[in-house]
Amino acid sequence: MGKQFCLVIVLLACGVGWAADDWLTDGGNQQRTAWQRDETTLTEDNVKNLQIVWKIALGNQPRGMHSLLPTLIVSGVPTASGRKEIAISAGVSDNIYAIDVETGKLLWQKHFEYTPFYPPPTGRIDVLCPGGQTATPTIGPADASGGRTLYAIDGGGNLRQLNVADGEELSAPIPYSWPNGKPYALNMWKNTLFTTTGQGCGGKGPNQVWAIDVTDATHKVMTFNPGNGGLWGRRGAAIDSEGVAYAPTGDGIFDPESHLYGDGLIGVKVDGEQLKLHDYFIPSDWSWMLRRDLDMNVTPAIFTYKGRELMVTSSKECRVWLLDTKSLGGQDHQTPLYQTPLMCNEGADFAKGVWGAMATWEDSDGARWILAPFGGAQNPDFKVPLSHGPVTRGAVVAFKLQERDGQLQLQPAWISHDIDFAEPPVVANGIVFTYASGEDHSQATAQGGIDPSAERRTVHSTHAILYALDARTGDELYSSGNQITSWDHFTGLSIANGHVYLGTFDGTLYCFGLPRKPEQASITRRE
Repeated sequence: MGKQFCLVIVLLACGVGWAADDWLTDGGNQQRTAWQRDETTLTEDNVKNLQIVWKIALGNQPRGMHSLLPTLIVSGVPTASGRKEIAISAGVSDNIYAIDVETGKLLWQKHFEYTPFYPPPTGRIDVLCPGGQTATPTIGPADASGGRTLYAIDGGGNLRQLNVADGEELSAPIPYSWPNGKPYALNMWKNTLFTTTGQGCGGKGPNQVWAIDVTDATHKVMTFNPGNGGLWGRRGAAIDSEGVAYAPTGDGIFDPESHLYGDGLIGVKVDGEQLKLHDYFIPSDWSWMLRRDLDMNVTPAIFTYKGRELMVTSSKECRVWLLDTKSLGGQDHQTPLYQTPLMCNEGADFAKGVWGAMATWEDSDGARWILAPFGGAQNPDFKVPLSHGPVTRGAVVAFKLQERDGQLQLQPAWISHDIDFAEPPVVANGIVFTYASGEDHSQATAQGGIDPSAERRTVHSTHAILYALDARTGDELYSSGNQITSWDHFTGLSIANGHVYLGTFDGTLYCFGLPRKPEQASITRRE
């Protein structure tokens, strides 16, 4: 007993004990803040020493431009060979991979079979509707023994429940959403799983919000249909403290008398056995946004500020809206607490602006920060106190939430250096991590036509670059340069226990971290 106790002490002292800063869902939490608030290993001083700790070729077959989804990380999982920290990577071709974080070796993999199966592409495939697994899974709470359940949606629209330790299915597949309907990242509130579907994929029915209570023996699926528009925020729905799930409804018409809530943001909540509309926000210029295809396509981020639960969201128009969850948009549903000037996209290009998701964090002084990534040139009228050179391709903008004359405002604080179509950031211990995906984002041809096809864009895509920025100033602290050899599309960063993860189009998962100490390596070998 004494030797076992001493071993535990040594392991914890060397930093390989089971920490609480896991990443169990896309965006890190139900609120989709993308803030890893418990990170202590990576600091502003040492992040310059980041390196590839390991990388693994998982063998996932891309579909269109999709490949690997954002990674999930969970520590202390009891397995047959002891407790492990496990990284879960989901692939669009209906694959789940579990990797031992300590060794970078594959623990298990699972391929979902279902009927009717959407066959692998033999020729051109719709880049918007690739089929297969498109929703980032989520990991449920630990049971009494520390075991975890992974919840995923296969390409047939079925809910799958796997044991994180070994990949074994814990129940039969449950019909949940449309087959090949392109669901987005799963989110869980208590026992209820939420997802959204967008872009009319699958051809079976409308885009909508979906919910299912995983403890319900009848497997009743609840849905809410906004009437039109596509619910394609990349991190799915964000959920507030009351269980209201919020999702954007891009490219649609707003007409509440006809129950049409397109090109806005809706909040829905489970009421009995139904999913009902709770509230909604529609930008005052929604009709112009619709005409220019500047749709609401950003998963909001929810946070608490001085006892109020607030949220921020954005769109391809390239401004940020600050909203109160108690009353989205006020009495007319079109009046935000605050809206910023246009950060970018002066030319109203539908292939630029803010895509996917945002981030928010609070510093040690209690100041609340908001982060918005965008693609394209900085709007010349958008002024920022701290800048890092001309921005022509994209950047991350940081705002501070401030109160002036009794009104909340988002004050620009800094804008990063030029980043080729900056992707959704994550924050940890005073560091903002973002990346340039290397993807060819263009959808217009040189001849003036529209061609978003994977065949054209993959040829011109290059490689991703991971960046670490000072969260208070935007100064660059680290760049991966040419270390990542492939690009990615609609994936995302994850961070936990001193490691940053990013998957690429070629099916490779990269794990970045600090150089390992000799004593850590020796303990690992003895394990």
